Amino acid sequence: MKKALILFFAVVTLLIFGVQCTFLEKNFGKKVEEEAYILDLPGIKTRGYIRAAVDNNSTGYYIYRGRRMGYEYELLRDLAKRLKVQLHLVLVSDINDAFDYLEDGKVDIIAMNLVKNEERQNRAEFTLPLGKMNTVLVGRKSSGKVESWSDLEGDTIVVRQGSIYKSQLCAVKDSMKVQFTVLESPDHEETLIDKIVQDEIKWTIADQNIAQANGTYYDGLDISWNVEKAGEVSWVVRNNSPQLLSTVNTWMEDKQKRFIPDLYAKYFLNSKNSYFRSNSPFSSLAGNRISNFDEIIQSGAEQLGWDWRLLASLVYKESRFDTTATSYAGATGLLQLMPVTLERFGVSNPHDPIESLSGGVRYLRYLDKFWMERVPETNERVKYILASYNIGHGHVEDAWRLAMKYGRNTQSWEDVSEFLELKTDPKYYKDPVVKSGFAKGHLAVNYVKDILSIFDSYKALVEP
Repeated sequence: MKKALILFFAVVTLLIFGVQCTFLEKNFGKKVEEEAYILDLPGIKTRGYIRAAVDNNSTGYYIYRGRRMGYEYELLRDLAKRLKVQLHLVLVSDINDAFDYLEDGKVDIIAMNLVKNEERQNRAEFTLPLGKMNTVLVGRKSSGKVESWSDLEGDTIVVRQGSIYKSQLCAVKDSMKVQFTVLESPDHEETLIDKIVQDEIKWTIADQNIAQANGTYYDGLDISWNVEKAGEVSWVVRNNSPQLLSTVNTWMEDKQKRFIPDLYAKYFLNSKNSYFRSNSPFSSLAGNRISNFDEIIQSGAEQLGWDWRLLASLVYKESRFDTTATSYAGATGLLQLMPVTLERFGVSNPHDPIESLSGGVRYLRYLDKFWMERVPETNERVKYILASYNIGHGHVEDAWRLAMKYGRNTQSWEDVSEFLELKTDPKYYKDPVVKSGFAKGHLAVNYVKDILSIFDSYKALVEP
């Protein structure tokens, strides 16, 4: 009987504490994780990067000859510089999804031309206006010039899902007593414009800047009919990010006089440049090439076991795909190899792209072998290789030794990079475990971040 009572109380105790523990894990623990994830400006700075939702289109964000371009991209890059953080871009095609991402903490800001309405204001805080924009009807000139809304009687207008266009058209239908059908599509405005050119649909709606950019290389488009007068457009941040909102607004005020108008002219008022950027085979908008050297980069990447877009990111960072590039230190060619490295890895003509790539790949294979046993995990090892390529593996190995001495994880680039940055401090570069002495390690750490950021862009915009 006594044993039975002891067993009974033991089971009850286990159940009580088990339930309490589970309850805490599911509620308190989860809450802490969510609160830590949704950040205002101080948290963003601590994390080291800001995440922005953007469109992949001919004005917002794309790759042209290996270079990241776009009106919103260049604005965000300047904002990130002001905040002293890295920029992480998240491509979002559905505007409603972008708001979901914002609320869930997957992005910190939506960098799209957004018009205020009640629903959006309930979900997010609008920044100061970036400017004014009007929406236009887009169709083929062959469909006839629209001179009044009654000309659209019985027609169907296909608009981007989640945009302001549907509500604008519904207001027109109600006020003008005209009957036309409005269909929503998950396609972007530019895709819908393509469908108009291909005679798959008759009408769509687009922001005037997007319509104008497309009108520069589609001669048969008619974009003359305004749907609504010019209204203010803004970006948005989360409701609980007042410090970020204030800083973005201050940045916008500072940039309104020159920087923002100059960028607007670059992307929307220069039709010739817009045409070439949007139709080049080296543009992610029209083709799938990064450079003239994609094939030899792909061959080299196969030897390394890398995604070819990662090697292309390294080449872009080193030389911008310029075979004649020469640095102040004497590094030359596509992969900017120093004279001693050229000789060691058998490159006689560094300006020959095949020789330069081959020599660079041999050097990268050497670095891969050097770090293989120390850092077995491939994705982490790549960061050690890139840093070694930039600053020399001796300095990176010093940081690795320091990480080991101070009990940190030597297989984690995050841990080791901290000590690489500390190699400007005599306390660390004069440590007995350090063999290569002083180094501006922070430059190599930023170098790795830059390449991986370019790689993320290439992965998002260029097919494998």
